Amino acid sequence: MSTVRINPLAGKPAPPSLLTHVPRLLTAYFELQPDATVPAQQVAFGTSGHRGTAFERAFNEWHVLAISQAICEYRTLQGISGPLFLGIDTHAVSPAALASALEVLAANGVDVMIAEGDEYTPTPAVSHAILVYNRGRTTGLADGIVVTPSHNPPQDGGFKYNPPNGGPADTDVTGWIQNRANELLRAELAGVKRITYEKALNAATTHRYDFLNNYVSDLANVIDFEVIRGSNLNVAVDPLGGAGVHYWPAIAERYRLNLEVLNTEVDPTFRFMTVDWDGKIRMDPSSPYAMQSLIHLKDRFDVAFACDTDHDRHGIVTRSAGLMQPNQYLAVAIDYLYKNRPGWKAGTGVGKTAVSSQMIDRVTARLGRRLYEVPVGFKWFVSGLVDGSLGFGGEESAGATFLQFDGGVWSTDKDGLIPGLLAAEMTARTGRDPGDAYRGLTREFGEPVFERVDAPATKEQKQILKRLAPEQVRSTELAGEKITQILSKAPGNGAPIDGLKVLTEHGWFAARPSGTEEIYKIYAESFLGTEHLGRLIEEAQKLVSDCFAAAGAGPAR
Repeated sequence: MSTVRINPLAGKPAPPSLLTHVPRLLTAYFELQPDATVPAQQVAFGTSGHRGTAFERAFNEWHVLAISQAICEYRTLQGISGPLFLGIDTHAVSPAALASALEVLAANGVDVMIAEGDEYTPTPAVSHAILVYNRGRTTGLADGIVVTPSHNPPQDGGFKYNPPNGGPADTDVTGWIQNRANELLRAELAGVKRITYEKALNAATTHRYDFLNNYVSDLANVIDFEVIRGSNLNVAVDPLGGAGVHYWPAIAERYRLNLEVLNTEVDPTFRFMTVDWDGKIRMDPSSPYAMQSLIHLKDRFDVAFACDTDHDRHGIVTRSAGLMQPNQYLAVAIDYLYKNRPGWKAGTGVGKTAVSSQMIDRVTARLGRRLYEVPVGFKWFVSGLVDGSLGFGGEESAGATFLQFDGGVWSTDKDGLIPGLLAAEMTARTGRDPGDAYRGLTREFGEPVFERVDAPATKEQKQILKRLAPEQVRSTELAGEKITQILSKAPGNGAPIDGLKVLTEHGWFAARPSGTEEIYKIYAESFLGTEHLGRLIEEAQKLVSDCFAAAGAGPAR
């Protein structure tokens, strides 16, 4: 059914041969310059900013200088005159990239808030800081930058911009910044304002901000620590060497939790990780291969969790089920939250992406809540979280956030810390860990099986898939069931899903082109078992190939 090949090293400790040579990486960051005529070396914003490795001239100092200048110009154009909150994760090039960015921001007269004690900064701490600062303001609004490639391998770097709404920048914003940054690259940085790092650090516009204590002290507005503390649960967290590494001990101390922080080591090679499915070191808390160390400890704790490097993704490990699939935990979290947050408005809906589990649909319907289904991308949840019309936003790649007890916005970017803490809260309150709670949902709604498969596709085929319309699908049945719906736009907001989603009574598939590779992705889910899931995937691939052939692009390879 799946064509994925698992590397022999998957799930095993990383051997020395896989470790990044950090001095060489930093030399490449500062000394190698991108060729602006080569697409792979240009600035390219995906759903979570610009990412790449310095070794391949895809994330070098020139990229950061150009993007930072473009952001300064964008701020001027939009009249954004408040402070810019600047955070970093624990990837090797992140501190260097922060220095490069600060040199440009200070030269442009931007008020910049950097962490006290040069502390690492989770993405949600930056989002939360922006929202807190902007609360009640209509002018002089703040925005932010997070220097992170998320859970990507250790040699990668990343740079993402969060506008005044605190969430991931939309494509109109990133498109403008990307185009301007590439203009600056082509001009060999002519037009980039810059001062030395020492002058930038001592500039009147550079300020220190206590991200850690501001975030940690506010957590009581979103998590019930009294019920966790009262239960005396035995809880553990593995920060996976990420940006929240010092946040977790502070949370345990402040709220007097029986929370064991399993690993407080920060090492830019991430040598303590077990290898991911493809033989790479990747700090992905939803991967059973990357999470082997914590999974092996599951019986020691009532519930345990982990976060990725910038702490915007979560992984939940339970005694009853081991590592939960993201789709499973999202459904459990939604079921629990909407029963235990009486301060939320009755009309507060549930946000999910088009490729997330239909278990969420069934739970939401039983709760009597409105389902808001959107394309892939957390940016689609931002406005609903800000105005309180969405209580929860989540995506199948283990990213989620939710409102405060009073229905106010907490973060508009993914927050990996609060889903982990919520797992402890629900276990303490209900006496059932999230894995057991999910089994209860399967007894009520059926037990779905889910898989994602990648298939080769040319650039032409990817464009065809992106533009497919429902009427181009000639089939009336899928895997032995009548097709009930064919979607090319998300039902929640009518935005294109950049592909196709086909639904039957007991299953569905969605096909989307990759934004970065010569592949397309098939997501499929069945409530009738693995054999039916295999048929769904097989027929989905045939249906897509037929659409390619009908458009004159030949079958998928």
